[in-house]
Amino acid sequence: VQLQASGGGLVQAGESLTLSCAVSPNTFRFSIMGWYRQAPGKQRELVATITNGGRTNYADSAEARFTISKDSAKNTWSLRMNSLKPEDTGVYYCNSVASWGTTYWGQGTLVTVSS
Repeated sequence: VQLQASGGGLVQAGESLTLSCAVSPNTFRFSIMGWYRQAPGKQRELVATITNGGRTNYADSAEARFTISKDSAKNTWSLRMNSLKPEDTGVYYCNSVASWGTTYWGQGTLVTVSS
């Protein structure tokens, strides 16, 4: 199973960006899908998750600005990030957890927010 994250880039503070994660093979289903980020010099941290049933969970820093969603038909999930701040800069990793507990990680996509 491979996860492919995309959508990162360089934006200015206040702008928006949408990250997407695709699964190969796309017939594989997960219990939980999410996004984590790793800022320079810091540990990887949770940004947002969504369950197969649609329940979402956000880090405090993302709660009011980010939206995680999934497309079950395409087996993809996305992270819409609004009002980006320089402190949102980092490598964003998509993540998923299978029903039996195995965790999968994508390769990461870099988001840089300039002030």
